[in-house]
Amino acid sequence: MAVAYTLTALADVKDSAPEFGVGDIQELRFAKDDLDAGHTGLTLHHIKPGMRQTFGHKHEDAEEVYVVIGGSGRTKLDNEIIDIARLDAIRVAPEVTRAFEAGPDGLELLVSGARHDGDGEITPNWWVD
Repeated sequence: MAVAYTLTALADVKDSAPEFGVGDIQELRFAKDDLDAGHTGLTLHHIKPGMRQTFGHKHEDAEEVYVVIGGSGRTKLDNEIIDIARLDAIRVAPEVTRAFEAGPDGLELLVSGARHDGDGEITPNWWVD
């Protein structure tokens, strides 16, 4: 019999940011496997105060919803930059390139969407002033 639910503490999920070379900027906790989720992705981002993600990314099929759970900052969605604050929710279509920047108190995001393995394109140095 399959287990009907999985409980995990997001703070206990492995921080993958160092593997991407961005550990000095943020934490990235990909919880899909820890939750035994078959089709749903869930990621916790913690971007340090005043820092900006070093790459943008987009997807072929995966729509994502970003919820600001702490702090504030800005996001760049294709060519538009918008201010975001606690409890803002941003739905991003798959083809939109996105990146985030933390304000003075940092930025915590909870990201959810359908998981499609291998569906992601990263653009280094995408958001530069």
